[in-house]
Order: sequence, then structure tokens, then C-alpha cells
Amino acid sequence: MFTQKNYNPQFQKLGEILLNEGLITDDQLRKSLHEQREKKGKLGQILISLGFAVEEHIGLALAKQMGMPFITLERLLEIPEAVVALIPEPFATEHRLVAVATEDSVVQVAMVDPDDIVAIDGLQNLLHKEIDPIFATKNAINQAIEELYVAIRKSDQVIEVYGDLQFFAESDDEEDGLVDMSRADIDAENAPIVRICNMMMADALKERATDIHVEMQDHSVVVRFRIDGVLQEVMTPPKSAHSGIVTRLKIISRLNIAEKRLPQDGRFTIRSPGKEVDVRVSVLPTVNGEKVVMRLLDKTGFAMSLETLGFEPGMLKIFRRWIIQPYGMLIISGPTGSGKSTTLYAALKEIKSPDDNITTVEDPVEYHLNGINQVQVKPNIGLTFASALRSILRQDPDKMLIGEIRDEETADIAVKFSLTGHLVFTTLHANDAPSTITRLIDIGVPSFLVGSSLNLVMAQRLVRRICTKCKEEYEPDPEDLEILGLDNERGQAMKFYRGKGCMHCRNTGFHGRIGIFEMMEMTQPLRRLVFDNANQEDIRELALQQGMLSLREAGILKIQQGITTTSEVLRSTVTEV
Repeated sequence: MFTQKNYNPQFQKLGEILLNEGLITDDQLRKSLHEQREKKGKLGQILISLGFAVEEHIGLALAKQMGMPFITLERLLEIPEAVVALIPEPFATEHRLVAVATEDSVVQVAMVDPDDIVAIDGLQNLLHKEIDPIFATKNAINQAIEELYVAIRKSDQVIEVYGDLQFFAESDDEEDGLVDMSRADIDAENAPIVRICNMMMADALKERATDIHVEMQDHSVVVRFRIDGVLQEVMTPPKSAHSGIVTRLKIISRLNIAEKRLPQDGRFTIRSPGKEVDVRVSVLPTVNGEKVVMRLLDKTGFAMSLETLGFEPGMLKIFRRWIIQPYGMLIISGPTGSGKSTTLYAALKEIKSPDDNITTVEDPVEYHLNGINQVQVKPNIGLTFASALRSILRQDPDKMLIGEIRDEETADIAVKFSLTGHLVFTTLHANDAPSTITRLIDIGVPSFLVGSSLNLVMAQRLVRRICTKCKEEYEPDPEDLEILGLDNERGQAMKFYRGKGCMHCRNTGFHGRIGIFEMMEMTQPLRRLVFDNANQEDIRELALQQGMLSLREAGILKIQQGITTTSEVLRSTVTEV
């Protein structure tokens, strides 16, 4: 019925091409056309959904219709890394294309839309070569981009030299001066190591990493980035590169390259166009060799506000009420990396005023805030939290931020500040809001001073946000709901979402993080419990009776709002019994 002996595919419909190429039968085409009339949609998708064709068959027919070559996913994945790397990953991702081959002044490029003149012109300007477009399906291009560029990033053959990165270390001769370490120890022999380190740093900045881990394993060096609070493997340089990488990082951190038996701590600054990042370096000897962990602190500015942190409306109102009080203490507790400093910075950013003298004592200073006096602790020269705080008291402060209470002396000064007309913000390592009080008492602060000084105690965690590009609804595991404490009625009334995984989120299903909070206002009944040396459970029980939302419940609210997943809340909070 539909077959033609002499046909030009460029003038035929998709179904006719598939039929003449022997990819579908006459009966299958009839059924598909009937389905198309009933449900409205593209014939190719209907053929695939009915199981009559696969995507590769549809792609081949479309290529014949366009009159150009067609390339399969299998062939795309065989393209050499050097060819793929001709086109920068962001450009390839944005325009859905991959370099396939190059010869003389021509580059053959696989594209989802070979008629995209804007993309072709952009490539010509970028590569200074003629572009020969060929056709590939969208799914094939997406998968090829994902796998090929990941392979390039993991490869020890670094194609691009990130020459716009500069590394600076603190000078020994000039206080707060910086020494340019960018060209240190670069010669023909170790230039490849320098390029690997530069690529590692540049990729970490691009991927929003907060930490870089370089560790030796049995057969290779493994480089992992902590992105959104979770470590992800990004590079595997050869085992022979380990010594060179560690030495290079020690050199730019001004550490002792000969010392391999003891831990060392250092720092350096990365400057790139529009960005300045402070890097804290920790070197630890392990049985496999030295492990290096680098914490990246972006010093270029602080863009967060209280509205973007994840507070529920009622919590935000309470928090704002207490950060404008004239005196008292506000403590945020949680483990390292739970966003405590970020929350306090957002609070200072909101309340700063030319009328107030606001001073911070931090280790390290994570962000620079205009209009606020920030002091960096330097224990090696005697500038500790306690010594800095004693000096600040003579500077007529109104509000203070103490980076962390670590010992009795710092805690004692902070409490006395809050009792003598100053508003004090600080952090403490504790599991939840009630245990923060017992931790303060354990450090050595008398219970009557704790009860008198505290205004607000808040525990905080960070959970990953579901990627908005690949978000989908799903049915959670009943066991997870049971662990979360969701009964059948409440669980059935909720919708649950997760991320399928896409290029935008590096196939994790998550992109970005948001806070969950356990906020305990120090009411008079709670103060009396503290004065009476009540235990942690009694304090918690009364706080819950007064309306405190636990970390687990705060996480469940984020699940209910479609922001995060059950697995994230289970990972970040403990079961309540």
C-alpha cells in the first residue's frame, strides 16, 4: 500500500521511508497511523512506544529525510578523546552536539539539529574551521556527551592548560602579604603534573565543589570532589603521578616537601577571572601514601539571604525576632559542613547597619562582608579566639560573631559578653538543639549562666535538593516511610519525588542544598529547667510541647514540599523514639 519502487527519501514521509527501508511492516505502519490519529503525537514516538521500531531506526529514517549521514550511539562512543575535546563541554551541552572527526580545515560534528545555524556559526568562530554537520538522535548525543566528557575529565591526559589560574601563598616576610606560587617548580619534567593540578582546581571551581580529596589507592590516584555534601569521583591519574601531585600541592601551600611522616596544614589562594578562593590544605600520611584534602572557601562575596536558606515561614519570623535583640546569645549547632556559618553570615548581612559596630572572630574567615570587621584567628602567633575576644571588648562592639566555641575560656567570654549588653552569634558542635545546652555545661559554663544568656538555640542540617531538570514522582519504599515515622494515612496523602539523573546534576538526581532547622526559643519554663540542671531529655520534651519542630519533622516537611527525598532526610537526621 505504502511502498514505492523508485522513491527519494527527501520527499517522503517518515513512515514511507521506514517501510521502504524494511524497518517496519505495512501492518505496523497502519496500526501506528491509527494510534497517531487517536492520541495525537509524533509518529516516531508512537512506533517506539508500540515496540515496532527503535530510536536508531527512527534516527536513520530522519537522516535520510534530511539527506545527510547518520551516526549511531555506538560509533559516537568510539570517538577519540582528542577529537571530542575540540569543542568545550559547556558549548556541546548547550547545543547538543559532539565533534566526530577532523581533517585539514573541516570538523565533522554530530548534531541533534543539523540546521541550527547559530550553533554552526558559533563553532566556526570557535574552531576557525568549516563545520560538516551529521545527524544523531537526542538521546544518543546526550549519552555521548555525558560519557565522553566524563572520560576526558578522568583521563590523565590533560588536554587543556588552565593558564588563567594563579596561586598565591602567605609571605613569611610581610604580614598578610602574598607570594605568587603559580610558576613555582615548573619545568619540562613536571609540567604535566602542574597541568593535572590546574585542571583539578579549575574543575572543582566549575562544579561548585567545597572540598577536593586526593588519595592513593592500589592502582591509581583517586581525585574526589565534595559536591552538595557528597563525595564524587572525578579523576583517576596514574599511580606514578601521586608523588608529583602531592609535591606540587605542598609547594604552592608552602609546606615541607621532604616531610612525609607527619600531618601538615597549609593554605593558598586561587585567583581566576572574577573569583578568588581561599584553599585550606591538610596533608595526612596513610598506609598507601599521603592523602591531601583541600577545603575551598569562595572569598569573592556572600550572596545568600535568610529567605534562601530554607526556613519555614514561622521559623523565619522567630529567627528574625531574635537577631535584632540588643543583647543575649544565639547559638547554631551541627556537624562540620552543615551550613552553620552560612546562616550566621546571612543574619549579619540582614542586621548590619552604620549605627552598629559588628565584629567577628573566625577560623577561617569564609566570606568577606562589607561593613563588618572580621578577624582571622592565627594561633601560631598567639591570636586565638580568647585573646582576640579580650581585645575586641576594648573596641566598643555592639554585636559579635564568634566562629566557634571550642573551649571553656572562649565559652566563658562569649557568655559574659552576652550578659553585659552585647548580642553574640556563635556555633557549637552538638547533635541537636537540646544537647547544645548540655554541651555548653559540659565545656564548663555554669548552668545558671547558660540559662540567663541564651536567647535562641538552633540545630541545623543540609539536605540535597531534587534536581528540577529531571524531577519525577515515584512510590517510596514502605520501609523508608516506617523509619521516617510516617503512618499509612499521612504517607498516602503525600506525593514523593526524586531526580532521575541528568547532565545538569551529574546523574545524581540532586542539585544544590537547602537547610532544615530545629529551633528552640529559650522561654521562661525552659530557662527554669536549665537553672535546675535538668537532663537533655526533659529539656527536649518541654521544647517539643512548646512547639519546637524536630530536625526529622523539618525534613519531612521538605519531602512534602517536593524539595528533597526520603533518603536525604534519613541520611541527615536520626530516628525519633
